[in-house]
Amino acid sequence: MKIDFIAIGKPHDASLQIAIAEFTKRLQHYASVQWHIIASPKKTATAEPEVQKREEAKVLLAALEPTDWVILLDERGKLFNSVQLAQQIEKWQAGSKKLVFIIGGAFGVHEQVMQRANIIWSLSNLVFPHMIVRLLLAEQVYRAYTIIHNEKYHHV
Repeated sequence: MKIDFIAIGKPHDASLQIAIAEFTKRLQHYASVQWHIIASPKKTATAEPEVQKREEAKVLLAALEPTDWVILLDERGKLFNSVQLAQQIEKWQAGSKKLVFIIGGAFGVHEQVMQRANIIWSLSNLVFPHMIVRLLLAEQVYRAYTIIHNEKYHHV
């Protein structure tokens, strides 16, 4: 199984980099994992949010393969507890060779990206800074794999 994490924005914050790297390393035990941090197109820095989202969508959609199972993170998405997430990941990976988790830009993602997503997932009803979402995503996907493999990391 391959897992790609794609995030629009700046490189990982130094204060969170060690933790993100640690969970990414742990996750490598179960799958081939890559982070792709995509900078917002420079010409959109002062653009209206819709223009910025449209330009980011071009880059995001170009990074996807037709067979990728795309999980878009969005605060309005479906909520799962950890066990439910593990069950979903098992289903998602059964039908695809690569899972792609997308964290959009500061203004979210364009409708085209929403339409391309196979599922829209919310980590929480709360809104988090994008850098913290990266850490939460890596940890929760790692936790899901430990649940799938009946390992001791997750405690009920």
